Amino acid sequence: MITFVGTYDCKADAKGRVMIPVALKNQMAPVVNEGFVIKRSVFQNCLELYPMSEWNQLMQQMHRKNRFKKKNNDFIRRFTAGVKIVEIDATGRLLIPRNLMAVAGIDKEVVLSSAINILEIWDKDSYEKVLEETAADFADLAEEVMGDDGDALP
Repeated sequence: MITFVGTYDCKADAKGRVMIPVALKNQMAPVVNEGFVIKRSVFQNCLELYPMSEWNQLMQQMHRKNRFKKKNNDFIRRFTAGVKIVEIDATGRLLIPRNLMAVAGIDKEVVLSSAINILEIWDKDSYEKVLEETAADFADLAEEVMGDDGDALP
């Protein structure tokens, strides 16, 4: 299992290619040869980049869903809408498909943000806006999510 660390400002060229910063490329080295899956986020107006091993684990969970329940089928269809397999090229660039760039509103300024085992890909202005909007409630959110004694950190 891989864990990514950091937030990186990047630029996308006219074709949607983003140069991966060296510090992030070094973190991706253990999984770069297996490829990645890129998809739209469920909760935010951004994209998610999954190392193939992480994507495969998630798909194992999906395989266990009963496809004869309409809500499961609808969820799977929506969750996998627009999913693409992508690679980091020899020069360290990620090509973001045009349709997914449009979905996330990505133009030139891009933020690659670690989200534990995946990377979020944001339009820079959208990322900063979301951070501002959630800043006031973050203390309450942290207490609610991490404050349960049963899940205490070591």
